[in-house]
Amino acid sequence: MTGTYSQSLVLFSLLVAILASYTALDMAGRLASTEGRVARWWLAGGAAAMGLGIWSMHFVGMLAFHLPIPVGYDLAITLYSLAVSIGASAYALWLVSRAELPWPRLIAGAVLMGLGIACMHYLGMAAMRMEPGIVYDPLWFAASLVIAIAAAGAALWIAFRLRTEQRRPALLRGLASLVMGLAIVGMHYTGMAAASFPEGSICGAAYANGLDSKWLAVLVIVTTLGTLGIALIASLFDRQMRTRTGLLADSLAQANEKLLQAALHDPLTQLPNRMLLQDRLEQTIEKAKRRNFSFAVMFCDLDGFKAVNDAYGHQLGDKLLIQVSERVNSLLRAQDTFARLGGDEFVIVFQLDVPEDAAVVAERIIASVAEPFEIDTLELQVTASIGIALYPTDATSQRELMAHADAAMYHTKDSGRNGYTFFTESMHVSANRQLKLLQELRRAMQRDELVLHYQPKFRADGGGVIGAEALVRWQHPGLGLLGPDTFIPIAERSGLILPLGDWVLDHACAQLRQWHDAGHTTWSMAVNLSPLQFGSTTLLETVRKTLERHGLAPHHLTLEVTETTAMQDVEASLQILHGLTAMGVHISIDDFGTGYSSLLYLKRMPATELKIDRAFVRDLEDNAEDAAIVSSIIALGRSLQLQIVAEGVETAGQRQYLSDLGCDLLQGYHLGRPVDAQEFKRLADAA
Repeated sequence: MTGTYSQSLVLFSLLVAILASYTALDMAGRLASTEGRVARWWLAGGAAAMGLGIWSMHFVGMLAFHLPIPVGYDLAITLYSLAVSIGASAYALWLVSRAELPWPRLIAGAVLMGLGIACMHYLGMAAMRMEPGIVYDPLWFAASLVIAIAAAGAALWIAFRLRTEQRRPALLRGLASLVMGLAIVGMHYTGMAAASFPEGSICGAAYANGLDSKWLAVLVIVTTLGTLGIALIASLFDRQMRTRTGLLADSLAQANEKLLQAALHDPLTQLPNRMLLQDRLEQTIEKAKRRNFSFAVMFCDLDGFKAVNDAYGHQLGDKLLIQVSERVNSLLRAQDTFARLGGDEFVIVFQLDVPEDAAVVAERIIASVAEPFEIDTLELQVTASIGIALYPTDATSQRELMAHADAAMYHTKDSGRNGYTFFTESMHVSANRQLKLLQELRRAMQRDELVLHYQPKFRADGGGVIGAEALVRWQHPGLGLLGPDTFIPIAERSGLILPLGDWVLDHACAQLRQWHDAGHTTWSMAVNLSPLQFGSTTLLETVRKTLERHGLAPHHLTLEVTETTAMQDVEASLQILHGLTAMGVHISIDDFGTGYSSLLYLKRMPATELKIDRAFVRDLEDNAEDAAIVSSIIALGRSLQLQIVAEGVETAGQRQYLSDLGCDLLQGYHLGRPVDAQEFKRLADAA
């Protein structure tokens, strides 16, 4: 008995096989990228979709085959074949989801899966319950088994290789599905070719309440397309969710990276900050211990940066810092660490072959920083003060290396700036002493250990005392009476000079009030302003409130500002000085002749007196150049209608010389040393 095929159903069976193959490959990719309960759900759903697809292809192929007798299918055997197909599919998906697929496992899997598919096929044939039974050609039967095993092996290998493919995955899976679909269909029709139906055979399932072929066709087509469609839609939805999750994960990773960058880097220059510097320094120390090499820690501070910031604003100052960091960074190697601690402070850590290498690097940095910077059409110039500490010569811990490099940098500052200094043990002793003094100075203000001494100011024509200059002293409980040179520089570096300056101003005005109440109503008081105090935004208000608190007329107070301080930012200085003189306070330009005053700016400054620096007075009698300078200063002051004060007068000859030149006021040890308030009044009354 000979059967015929419906070409349309044959093509449909091929389409189902290709669709089932594509679903299987996609499921394999989903399964390989998941784990736990989600993986088990994908395995179950994938096995059902793939198994149903292969089983449907088989029965669509059976429906394409027509016999000249009624045909039906036994329901139980048909379901058995479906179960075998799903089981084989589950095993295949599990196999390709493993991390590895060695050849022995691939061959064993191909044999088991191929036999499972063949079993499904021949169970489906048996569901017809032909009488007499179907006769199979041994060669075609064997060929169908070989094709089934080969197709299974090819399917497993392709699915394993394509499960994580990133380049054109849809195209590659489509081509692979076509190959797999042709192999599966080839196995089916080879098995059909092996079957022969004897003449007079009948289909037992058609007469024993079996499934009618038409109903089976509807069931198979609807169920198959529905299941495969749902599987593909679920896979597509999962892919979109994974894509979105991946984008969110990437965004989160980028956000974390930005947070890490912000936490460990300076926001302005993007250099490592203090936290990252400490970590890298610790790592460098550990590496140096293991590999036995030396390295340098270089502390760099910019000279003149504050003047730029004050004169042109923080925005331009920030641009200057960026250019400085870029210029210095270009001199360093990739493995060196260049960090910004804040403000104009930088730290460099680099490995050494010999200690002299640190000097070479320092000289290059100093020379590079000293070159002018062009920013917003302005030409700016700063210099660098550098301190260097070496590992392991100077210290072996991160904290000590930083402290020693910092101490060496301050030594460079004190030595004239624009240079470098290697750390020595004496600096360590000095740094510890200064730190201790700073801590004690903070407590000294609370414990009333600070005192004021007063140096008298005399008329040069012999007219007697006209007032005093207030000079702060520290009555240290252990070191005795300390002069300002010991603790004022420490106070200026730490910022403590602001409350200290306010204390001096308040106590000096309070003392002047007492002297006025005692009858010396013409006396005035001179108070020195530090650069930091002079630049304070609260200076005018502090002076005004202090005068009001003690009931003093403003013209009895003279504030002394050094020439260098006044010339740092001329426009800002003029604004402050005009504010003070508008209040009625007198202004004295201290240490005149030691700075770089422009006569044009000096003319604009609302000062009331010039104070000749003691350096010109000391050798006045024996040095013709000093005498000429003093004479010129006096003549300049006269032309600008300023009073001239000479300080540091220590001999009668100096006093007479200055008086002859035309000085108005004199100060110095020859006339009167700084003493406390009670002694000052006694000496003044006695004179």
